[in-house]
Parts: sequence; C-alpha cells; structure tokens
Amino acid sequence: MEKKFIRITLLIGSISTILYLVFIFLRNYNSLENIEERCIVKFQKDVKQGVGKSDKEWGLNMDIANDNYFKCMKIL
Repeated sequence: MEKKFIRITLLIGSISTILYLVFIFLRNYNSLENIEERCIVKFQKDVKQGVGKSDKEWGLNMDIANDNYFKCMKIL
C-alpha cells in the first residue's frame, strides 16, 4: 500500500512540476520584450534581402519588411 501511495505522489509531483515549467516557459516566451526581439530579428532578415538592389526594389523590400514587422507585433 505504501509503494502505491509513493508512486502516486511522485507521479502527481512530477506532472505538477512539468506543468509549472511549461507555464513559466510560455509566460516568458510570450512576454512583450521577447516578442519585440523576435520581430526585430525577422525585420533585420527582411532588410538584408534588399541589400545591393536598386533603389526601387530596396524601397519595395522595406515596405514589405515594415508590413511584416507590424503584423508580427500585431499592430495591423
């Protein structure tokens, strides 16, 4: 009987610990600072694609990069 109680206690404790860690991870991952940082990295990648192109193509690429940034930040 004691072994069964210990197993159940360990199972409940481990499940609770995993759920707590998932909650902490998701709260940190979805913080405003992390969302903004991820969006800035995406924006920088989009801008790098336009390097070395003509002014018109570079301007169009910047417009697309800006739109993608605003969508990422959920501003639009």
